Amino acid sequence: MKSCWLLLLCLLYMLPVSAQRTEQRSGTLFQAGVASAFIGGLYDACYSYKELRRHGDFGLGAPDKLDGELVILDGKFYETRSSGKTFPAADTGSTSLAFINFFHADKKIVLPQAMSRTVLYRYLDSLLENPNGIYAIRIQGSFDTVRTRAFPPPEHPYRPLAGMLDQQHFFSFKHISGNLVGYRLPLYLEALSIHGYHFHFLSADKQSGGHIIDFIARGATVFIDELENYSLALPGSAEFRQFDFGKDRKEELKSVETGHNTNK
Repeated sequence: MKSCWLLLLCLLYMLPVSAQRTEQRSGTLFQAGVASAFIGGLYDACYSYKELRRHGDFGLGAPDKLDGELVILDGKFYETRSSGKTFPAADTGSTSLAFINFFHADKKIVLPQAMSRTVLYRYLDSLLENPNGIYAIRIQGSFDTVRTRAFPPPEHPYRPLAGMLDQQHFFSFKHISGNLVGYRLPLYLEALSIHGYHFHFLSADKQSGGHIIDFIARGATVFIDELENYSLALPGSAEFRQFDFGKDRKEELKSVETGHNTNK
């Protein structure tokens, strides 16, 4: 009888590890928060970094209260503040919007030449055969130029993100090595997520980062992981329950992604 109880305890103890391994094998993109709500001004955290770690070792997002930019690489979390300072994130941190997965590259491609952001995205489109697929993408190597940005934490009452573009802080780098960490997400996730390409940067020395605005890649290698599943954790706040999802925020999202007002 004693041995049976010991076996049962061992099985119960192993369940979380087994579930995590299943998620790794299945190739799941886990998302905390809803992009359109975040764009609309819901910047308060909905998910802790501690919990987020259970779902992956690669990803990006926004820290609590929009205080900079978040990137996750090789299982480590980094934040880039609006001051430009990049540092390892505290385990006690949390996020208002994040995307994460266990990264296992299906393809590896060495870029044949130097490519700007626009040219590289077109090149990636020729490689990513499934237009409705979910792709995690790591671009590692040297960059002639990189331009990133980060937002400072907003004051109450929170304004939609497109209304805070004048508060962005931009950072420019030349002849720098590092990683672009990001995704290409399909159109059918547009209401929940960020359609198309979305990358954050982390320098090789882990001293620089931010949301990608522009770059020229040279001598870089692309690692591609096509994911099979998608999982979403909804915020539990009263603000989220009362949020108006009826407004079309496509143009706002474009402005936020590119760093300038696309209506002008």
